[in-house]
Amino acid sequence: MAELPGDLSAALDEALSRADSGTLSRSVQKLMHQYRDGFDPAERMVLGSATDVAAYAAYRMPATYAAVVAALERSAELMPGFSPRTHVDVGAGTGAAVWAAAEVWPSIEETTVLEQAPEAIAFGRRLAERSDSPAVRDARWRRTVISGPVRKPAADLVTMTYVLGELPPGVRADAVRSLAADSEMVVLVEPGTPAGYERVVEARDLLVELGLSVVAPCPHDRACPIPRGEDWCHFAERLNRTALHRRIKVGTLGFEDEKFSYVAAARGDRSRAAGRVVRRPVQRKGMVSLRVCTEADGLLDATVSKRQGEVYRAARKTDWGDPWPPAQGPN
Repeated sequence: MAELPGDLSAALDEALSRADSGTLSRSVQKLMHQYRDGFDPAERMVLGSATDVAAYAAYRMPATYAAVVAALERSAELMPGFSPRTHVDVGAGTGAAVWAAAEVWPSIEETTVLEQAPEAIAFGRRLAERSDSPAVRDARWRRTVISGPVRKPAADLVTMTYVLGELPPGVRADAVRSLAADSEMVVLVEPGTPAGYERVVEARDLLVELGLSVVAPCPHDRACPIPRGEDWCHFAERLNRTALHRRIKVGTLGFEDEKFSYVAAARGDRSRAAGRVVRRPVQRKGMVSLRVCTEADGLLDATVSKRQGEVYRAARKTDWGDPWPPAQGPN
């Protein structure tokens, strides 16, 4: 189960404790409805007040961090030689992806954060001051409005998370093209909904067209084999809720599941998973059923029985989003 790192959790709890809990809870409920119902791209979400930003951080920062860490970790597994020194995060909100990247790649030395909302920048900076990572603590925050190509410095790693859905359709392609320019790896994360998946697929195809190769989750650069309109590729990360988060979300469960779609694409040498588990494995007595995206066969439904010994034991440990067969496991 995913958890925020101690320094981020402490910084976030302290920042949220300054806000009136009732006002914060009402703002969180409003945001939750907006995320469920979808945003009108013509009316992009603008975090215009301190309360808006605090509500956004309370509602979205833990989940965003968990999803981005999961996507980055799966990418890092397949590029063990990739040690980014520079990182640019575009449309950062309060900086969850900045913290996630520093967690996965301690090699990062310089971070540039691009965000349009001044209040979000101020809140993100306050959190970053509490970070144990110099890359987070000393990050350069710049105000940037995404209305076409993104003006950014060259970087080894570029991330943009939960932003494509807030951009007008005509702006998305220009933004993705600019992210790929002067970058070694680009990672995009969107909500794990049919619409979020469609945005990721469009961006994925464009990144491949621009000369990058998919690192994760896909084990190939070819067209996505999932029939459009019938299903969608997404993953889930379970995370703990703190007492404060349960209170402001009016939630009773001690956890939540963040569903997300993503693509990581890079230049140069990289390995690929032979396949990727794209649905939660189903375990029955003496049997594990896996739906796997593969390069050779597209979508493949694999059934592993107890009689297969080591393969079966590996299947029982395999989770949604994991490579299959495991990199160090049986073939």
